[in-house]
Amino acid sequence: MSRLTYEAHGVYAPPVPARELIAHSADGARLHVEVHGPEGAPAVVLAHGWTCSTAFWAAQIRDLSADHKVIAYDQRGHGRSPASEACSTEALADDLEAVLAATLAPGEKAVLAGHSMGGMTLMAASARPRFQEHAAAALLCSTGSTRLVEEARVLPWRAGRLRTRLTGAVLGSRAPLGPVTPVARWILKYATMGPGSSPVMVEACARIVHACPRAVRHAWSAVLATLDLEAGVRELKVPTAVIAGSVDRLTPVVHARALVAALPNCVGSTELPGLGHMTPVEAPELVTARIRELVATYAAETAEIAGTAEIKEGA
Repeated sequence: MSRLTYEAHGVYAPPVPARELIAHSADGARLHVEVHGPEGAPAVVLAHGWTCSTAFWAAQIRDLSADHKVIAYDQRGHGRSPASEACSTEALADDLEAVLAATLAPGEKAVLAGHSMGGMTLMAASARPRFQEHAAAALLCSTGSTRLVEEARVLPWRAGRLRTRLTGAVLGSRAPLGPVTPVARWILKYATMGPGSSPVMVEACARIVHACPRAVRHAWSAVLATLDLEAGVRELKVPTAVIAGSVDRLTPVVHARALVAALPNCVGSTELPGLGHMTPVEAPELVTARIRELVATYAAETAEIAGTAEIKEGA
């Protein structure tokens, strides 16, 4: 289990949830879940990426929880969710379904936002009954559906089998990341963030990533290396927006463009100049604004209907 051992300040300090709970996945895996904001408000569900945790969404949670019910959870093995031997896209989908079941009332709709592996979670779950019951709209941030290692540009060489092999070795390394040092911050910024990222942004991301156990990091890297969720993209039929950083080395914009072309109901694509892979941290206001737009357009009305039904039941 990861340990959140850092202290962040300001917008990147993880907010205190209104309540916490454990969701139990199909195989018994235990998932740490946080609920922020008022019950009965329009719901937002946040799924973080590889090597991250709920702390990654701190800026979005802080803003949205003023007038939304914000649900964030730690993917298995990340944050405060214990590790599991089962690491697969099926497990990601199972886990999301478990979180939705534990936090949303029957028929209650939410906007689901996923970053990196969190976006892949939405693709993996797109055909699941509980996803289709609860998803009003989706936001895919800095993610892709297939060929992740082949397209990655963390090594500055020409595309080909040698770069793919070495990239896979780097991303799948079992080596510990160690303490967050100036060198570690430089490496993380180069690999995952845009050149204009502030020291505060880099520090926040470095502390989160370095808190992920190396065994968990390695196990999930193997899943990402063979990822194929193109069928899941075609099943993602709810209104879906896409956000990508123009200098993302982990999931270059070719992935975002492929998603836009394949999604059945794409409602917008944003490529952010000079930004890298960590878009919710690098551009917190923009990502939050996009979530708000999706809620206002596709989920606010369903929240009002659900609230009216609750009042009638309680009368």
